[in-house]
Amino acid sequence: MKIKKVLPNNRKKAFEVIVNGKPLLFPYARLRVRPDADNRVVKAFVDPELGNEAFTYTLAQGQEDSVHMDQVLEYNKDPNYFRDLLIYKLTLEAQKCLEASGLSRREIIRRLGTSASQLYRLLDQTNYRKSVAQLLGLLNILGCEVDLIVKQKRSNAHTDDRAGVLSM
Repeated sequence: MKIKKVLPNNRKKAFEVIVNGKPLLFPYARLRVRPDADNRVVKAFVDPELGNEAFTYTLAQGQEDSVHMDQVLEYNKDPNYFRDLLIYKLTLEAQKCLEASGLSRREIIRRLGTSASQLYRLLDQTNYRKSVAQLLGLLNILGCEVDLIVKQKRSNAHTDDRAGVLSM
């Protein structure tokens, strides 16, 4: 995901990152090199050396650091980012299970009822245009058990530790 524009806001103590016409905030408190009252952000720009997928900022005393778009999306709890992360992790597990299963690719293709190109698409960790359901089906054929754990977030007001486990 390419960053279109980044604006430092020393009053809000956050960067405003513009992506696909949508502004996302990223607070200074999440930075590795943090500004303070004596060392403010003086410059921020979309970094072409990082493929426009990160921005670099400079502080008044000369320190410089970069922030990748993934950090901004994670902070803003972007649902597409978390879906892609889940698909990536499931794909890596499918690759490991494929090697450990001893099944031939032809047998897996037959059991999935699909084509070879579809199997290779499922096994490509850089391809995010597949569904979690397809990956779960592949993992099932490979003899893997998948448990998804759903937990309530902890807050000061509510500390219920109930969790739901879905086994596949």
